[in-house]
Amino acid sequence: MCGIAGFYQTSFDYTQNQKWHERLEKMKDSLKRRGPNEQDVILYPHAGLAHTRLAIIDLVKGHQPMTKTEGQRHCTIVYNGELYNTAQLRQKLSSYPVLWQTNSDTEVILNGYFFCGTAFFQELNGIFAFAIYDSQEDVLLLCRDRLGVKPLFYQQVAEEVIFGSEQKALFAAGISPVLKADGWGEILGLGPARTPGHGVFYDMKEVLPGHYLSIQSKQIRDNIYWQLQAKPHEDTYTDTVQIVAALVEDSVERQMISDVPICTFLSGGLDSSLVSAICARKLAKEGKQLHTFSFDFVDNDKNFQANSFQSSLDRPFVELMVKHIGSQHTYLECTNQKQADYLYKAVDARDLPCMADVESSLLYFCSQVAQHNRVALTGECADEIFGGYPWFHQPAALQRHHFPWSYQMDARTALLRDDFLNEVDLEAYAQQAYDNTIAATPRLEGETGLEARRREIAYLNVVWFMATLLNRMDRTSMYSGLEARVPFADHRILEYVYNIPWEMKCHNGHTKSLLQETGRNLLPLEVLYRKKSPYPKTYDPAYEALLRNRLLEVLAYPNSPLLDIVDVKKVHTFLDTPSDYGRPWFGQLMAGPQMMAYLLQINYWMTKYKL
Repeated sequence: MCGIAGFYQTSFDYTQNQKWHERLEKMKDSLKRRGPNEQDVILYPHAGLAHTRLAIIDLVKGHQPMTKTEGQRHCTIVYNGELYNTAQLRQKLSSYPVLWQTNSDTEVILNGYFFCGTAFFQELNGIFAFAIYDSQEDVLLLCRDRLGVKPLFYQQVAEEVIFGSEQKALFAAGISPVLKADGWGEILGLGPARTPGHGVFYDMKEVLPGHYLSIQSKQIRDNIYWQLQAKPHEDTYTDTVQIVAALVEDSVERQMISDVPICTFLSGGLDSSLVSAICARKLAKEGKQLHTFSFDFVDNDKNFQANSFQSSLDRPFVELMVKHIGSQHTYLECTNQKQADYLYKAVDARDLPCMADVESSLLYFCSQVAQHNRVALTGECADEIFGGYPWFHQPAALQRHHFPWSYQMDARTALLRDDFLNEVDLEAYAQQAYDNTIAATPRLEGETGLEARRREIAYLNVVWFMATLLNRMDRTSMYSGLEARVPFADHRILEYVYNIPWEMKCHNGHTKSLLQETGRNLLPLEVLYRKKSPYPKTYDPAYEALLRNRLLEVLAYPNSPLLDIVDVKKVHTFLDTPSDYGRPWFGQLMAGPQMMAYLLQINYWMTKYKL
């Protein structure tokens, strides 16, 4: 994985003034954490490209920016990601006069574009964001993978387009962070989710998943090369099970490709256990042992409180899986202090307030994993695609026409100043975002009733909730130079499963029965049928007390920017009320303590960017 950045315009020559090279270097330096192994830039009269590299494939020759030259034509790419069908694409290009210089997937994309044009983008199976500058056409192309696993932001300023893997790269180019009403709608009405394509800061955008931009002269053309479609499902249940199993196993094995050792995140749940079991089996055939990691919090076994979202601790199931697959395992634990301190590092990594301690703890865990491995496979995205969350099943959630993971707007507005709420209608902003997504849901003609509603819920999850978790995974891992891969976020799996009827997805009333069938010969029964338990969080009351004291300090400081949006009396009342762990305001884990953490992140963010 890597970081990319750059700029483009046609009004003057960048190479005539050293300041543009210095600017490009600053953009590159802002992304060093994404690519600690190598960094470089290249400057053309009308474009500049910067790259920071985390070396995973072809460690010696895979240097970027990478250029292909033929006559007067120069095509240069900067690329962040991994292709999982590199071998097939090299074969596909064998009919062209390609003289391969490396074994990297970067060169595959570059040659694919050079000989086949933008139509080649449809052939890519992987996670990626890349920029290609074609000097002959004087065009800059910005492309993002189908599910948006890798980020890519951009902003047009007058006649110039500036882009980067993270917003901080654009700020390094001289763009000032500005927040307006819609930005607050994102942070307080939808956050930590974010509207697809919305960069939160004023005028900042993100390339949409499955899209590529063609930027030429003063024009930006948005092109769709992939989108999810509704199709009739005609396979029998038996065939469906076999196809899903084949897709999952193929995706996991493809994503194991690496020139450095891989590891997996193992929680003892169905999803991560299935990924780990497939990896361990393949490595065992090669005489290798899989390294697995699990995450928890100090003394969580003493403080754990079972609830409808989190019914059991992970460790007993992790121990069972480690023994079952014979992995080399590392148990990682996070302290209250680390989790609280990393709240601010999480904002540095994301450039935005994020998933509070659900994100700060993962950021810490990734920093520890990165000391052992550069590549990790995770079980993310299975619940969104296969219908694992409670809101796929609960009648109230199916009948409620709001985001099912974030429907209690009063939990968000209760602490805000009245004058602020009069200026920013958070409820209307969130409702409009929901309505827009429902209207865009791919559906079959004539589809009605409960099946149609479940399709809407599935689409909401893919576009919003899954995107939020993918953003979390990218930023928390890349901040420490760790490449996290998500085998379930394979567009082939999504395309197929999206169209499977619910009676097959939840066969005989078993949640995620298709994945259970896939794991039947790979997992112990206790793990195979374990009730879903999400990413762990701490239940230590001392952590909540730590957050409370920090928030009180913020409220007591007269120059705290948070005071511009919150009502101090309301917050004090909130802090004096015992937290309700059973009523999350976002997702399944973010309740009272996480609201304190989110406010702390917002205050830090506003201070950092002078908002």
